Amino acid sequence: MAKRDYYEILGVPKNASEDDIKKAYRKLAMKHHPDRNQGDDAKKSEEKFKEAKEAYEMLSDAQKRAAYDQHGHAGVDPNAGMGRGGEGFGGGFAEAFGDIFGDIFNGGGRRGGGGQQVYRGSDLSYAMEISLEEAANGKDAQIRIPSWDTCEVCKGSGAKPGTSAKTCSTCNGAGTVHMRQGFFSIQQTCPHCHGSGKIIPEPCTSCNGAGKIKKQKTLEVKIPAGINEGMRIRSAGNGEPGTNGGPPGDLYIEIRIKEHDIFERDGDDLHCTVPVSFTTVALGGVIEVPTLGGKAEIDLPEGTQHGKTFRLRGKGIKGLRSSYPGDLYCHVSVETPVKLTEHQRKLLKEFDESLRKGGDKHSPNAKSWTDRVKDLFK
Repeated sequence: MAKRDYYEILGVPKNASEDDIKKAYRKLAMKHHPDRNQGDDAKKSEEKFKEAKEAYEMLSDAQKRAAYDQHGHAGVDPNAGMGRGGEGFGGGFAEAFGDIFGDIFNGGGRRGGGGQQVYRGSDLSYAMEISLEEAANGKDAQIRIPSWDTCEVCKGSGAKPGTSAKTCSTCNGAGTVHMRQGFFSIQQTCPHCHGSGKIIPEPCTSCNGAGKIKKQKTLEVKIPAGINEGMRIRSAGNGEPGTNGGPPGDLYIEIRIKEHDIFERDGDDLHCTVPVSFTTVALGGVIEVPTLGGKAEIDLPEGTQHGKTFRLRGKGIKGLRSSYPGDLYCHVSVETPVKLTEHQRKLLKEFDESLRKGGDKHSPNAKSWTDRVKDLFK
């Protein structure tokens, strides 16, 4: 099968510049690289990858390109550049291929001045504990977080006064090195200078060569009303500083809400248990209950049972994304009297006897439960 035209493979005209050829090859290599194509299309992508690689090898070499332009495929050695086992590529190919692997495997960094790798600083996390009232109403708070200032001794150079940093001999100041195995060329952070591109023979004793001193700073934080447990507030640029002039990370303030003595929060709703004497629930009456905004009253009907729930609309919390507040649910808990006097005991016994004489009408729940038990053992 006749070989396709190299210019056609790369999709460039015959008068294309070296940069155009390199860009076209990089685009195809990124698209068809075996590591990026798995499954049914893997074999087809691998063939296109090899085809583009051969075309680039020929057209990136001035002599081979001239011979190809004059004589076509017959003008170049079919074995040149293909290198059995992936060996024998010229510097131009290695350079382009290295750039491609840098794009694939080094997406987290970018190049700064002088070719050094520039990295964004790490994000920081801060756990802030607030009360339920503060979560409902919001608050302005101050927190202490770590920060970094330029070292006054070395003026940020990291080198001992009177000395200076030197260019890293391993990466020649680039901050990255290329590791090659066959035709694979992988770019990674220089292990000697750790991406800075410089080596400090005599580090500053004040900052240990970092060029910066870790300190504490006070940060103003606005807690919005309605915030809930586990929500985070982002403070841009207050994380760790970047490397080689990279941007700083962010600070994330994670909210923790203290356990409340009375209320439990469920989204925008609040729940509380209200202890009530058995005489009050039996006779009925008005009881006073707490809310986050003050006090409220509930009118208990005569014969209110234990566990009865009363709903107070709008007495909950207005969440961050809510247009109106939630509700407050008050759960009645009938309280059994303790430490009775002899007189009180006597009165209760007389009261109990009167209830028994009245029959089941005074205890409808007990009657229903007894009937269900009888049905169970039939």
